Amino acid sequence: MRYHRRMSKELYSAESGFTEGADGTRIHYSVVGQGGPTLLCCDGIGCDGFAWKYLVRDFAATHRIVRWHYRGHGRSGIPEDRSHVGFDDLSSDLQAVLRATSTEAAIFLGHSMGVQVALEYHRRHPEHVLALVLICGSHGLPLDTFHDSKALKIIFPAMLAAAEKYPQATDLIWKFAAGGELAYQIATHLEVNGKLVHREDFTPYFRHLSSMDPRLFLGMLKHASEHTAFDHLPEVKVPTLVVAGTADTFTPYWLSEEMHDRIPGAELLTVPGGTHVAPIEQPELLTLRFEKFFAGVPAARKSELRSA
Repeated sequence: MRYHRRMSKELYSAESGFTEGADGTRIHYSVVGQGGPTLLCCDGIGCDGFAWKYLVRDFAATHRIVRWHYRGHGRSGIPEDRSHVGFDDLSSDLQAVLRATSTEAAIFLGHSMGVQVALEYHRRHPEHVLALVLICGSHGLPLDTFHDSKALKIIFPAMLAAAEKYPQATDLIWKFAAGGELAYQIATHLEVNGKLVHREDFTPYFRHLSSMDPRLFLGMLKHASEHTAFDHLPEVKVPTLVVAGTADTFTPYWLSEEMHDRIPGAELLTVPGGTHVAPIEQPELLTLRFEKFFAGVPAARKSELRSA
């Protein structure tokens, strides 16, 4: 039986809104819960929040939780210049979200590509980061290590070129491949633990992915594939928890060990049999570890938080 923390709607308030990136792109955010420190969630590419379902369930009664959608994702707008989907843009958008939600500092949680986003934001604005929770992601260059092979990196330029040359055909193929039952069945048999993940937790990912502009998705993946925060890891001087699944094929386990070893004082949570979606496969394990980690963020750092 899944662990469930009892809480009533009266324990927290919820709000959502929009802010703007530096180029005027509308960026959606939502805030739920009360207490502190604030938890700031950064999604993986192609995601609009499915990974944080149990974090919200288990921590909204005790923490304020800020979530946001990347440009071109969820309820956020598509930039006029679709090449503006790099880490300069994402960092600027994230800064706008912090301003819009009156959040001066927070514990940053990143899932998948969100690990890169959180690390890059810490590089630029460490004063806003109380601590880091890096979940099933790496410091960068994800196409170099996908399935512990460079095969995807080799064929990726051809995929990107085909999407630009044949946009209508790409849209049709994308919607069929990403949104159908076949995609779910392949994922639950080959990429995630189908015995642990619940359909209602995982299918929102496919619905959202199939609704995206594939060229924007591939463009953002290109930026992610060229970005790395490897050099910055020794400069991360805030409490850090790295979460890694031993069966993660998207981000092999050794990459999390490498981040853990390079970040001073970092802690490592190993999720036995966990895949790239460990937050919805084994939420009870993560919740128990998060509770301990959040409680250990130094009080002096927590006192820096001033939230609306």
